[in-house]
Amino acid sequence: MTYTDASLDALRRTGDELADATVAELFARGEVGTFNTLMRYVSTAGAPLPDGLPDVAREYLEATRTPPCWVDWAEMEKARLFFIDNNVHISTALSFASMPACYVVPHVAKLLSASHGLKYPSKRMAETGQFTVHLMQPDAFEAGSRFIPAAQKVRLLHASIRHHLTRENHWDTATLGTPICQEDMIGGQMFFSLLVLDSLHRLGIHMSTEGAEAYYYAWRVVGAMLGVDQDAVPRTLDEARHFLDLYMVRHMGPSEEGAQLTEQLTDLYEEVVPGTFFDPIVSALIRHLIGDTCADWLQVPRTSWDTVVKAVPHLLGVLETIEDRSPLGAWALDRLGHLTTVLELSSLTRGRVMHYAIPETLKKDYGITGVPRTRRWTPPAPTV
Repeated sequence: MTYTDASLDALRRTGDELADATVAELFARGEVGTFNTLMRYVSTAGAPLPDGLPDVAREYLEATRTPPCWVDWAEMEKARLFFIDNNVHISTALSFASMPACYVVPHVAKLLSASHGLKYPSKRMAETGQFTVHLMQPDAFEAGSRFIPAAQKVRLLHASIRHHLTRENHWDTATLGTPICQEDMIGGQMFFSLLVLDSLHRLGIHMSTEGAEAYYYAWRVVGAMLGVDQDAVPRTLDEARHFLDLYMVRHMGPSEEGAQLTEQLTDLYEEVVPGTFFDPIVSALIRHLIGDTCADWLQVPRTSWDTVVKAVPHLLGVLETIEDRSPLGAWALDRLGHLTTVLELSSLTRGRVMHYAIPETLKKDYGITGVPRTRRWTPPAPTV
């Protein structure tokens, strides 16, 4: 698939027809509050929908309750094992590369800062982390899982932001395109998939080609469930690189909102890290993973840890050697990774469950072995 400025311009004008129609109807009938209240009690797939749920919402939930018919379940299992094997590294990449990458796109940073809930990075990171953990559970698409309801709600959350910004004339559609348009949704999918893989590569993590492709495939499935047009989505990692390069060249740059969101993110993780001695490592990791140009745009401070962080790949290489040579070591490291991820998520959520509610207003002023380590993954080359 070949992407051009013209093809991406078309994606900038397109939202999500099903979710947009559902949200518009809920607002028109004044039923958003009822929906949010009742859906707090629907957190698992297959659970009976509560009485009193608006008909339009019930129809939407019925239409989106199953994964795409084309899902390759063997590939999804590879993705889950890849996540188990690299969960701490993936969490690091999501926090210190994927989120800052969102902020380095000025219109995305502007959009994120427009919502009350997304003003606070702990909520945004908690929602992203919880969503990813739900996705990588072995029963993610079965009855009793939490992933499908989360995906259904996130899709409506995106539609509600489009609804508010366009209806209240708080968004320059002619210049910035449709809020959370298809181009931006695919761009976000690239940030949470290909950019994560790039970050793991930069950290020196040994990934197999099969594992990397499976992880990317899992996010293609996620995109489909979040209303992304599958005819426009890159199918391979090479196509993904082409899209991401073009998307970033088209949109990345400095902005006041991007710098503010990055400062909030940095402050958040400095609070999570015990004490103050290691605080500079947060900025150093962001700078290491997204590069000096983007870090300067986001006003990420330079610290004495910038050089220290470059030694991280060597340390992780030692840990991977232990993991490869000792089944007990592999089990211990996987378990430690799981506990670290749970602890981080617990710190961000403060023990609460994220419900992904539709915002009614916006901010007024704005023990398992992994995939065999064969055919080590090499990132696709830049295309721009």
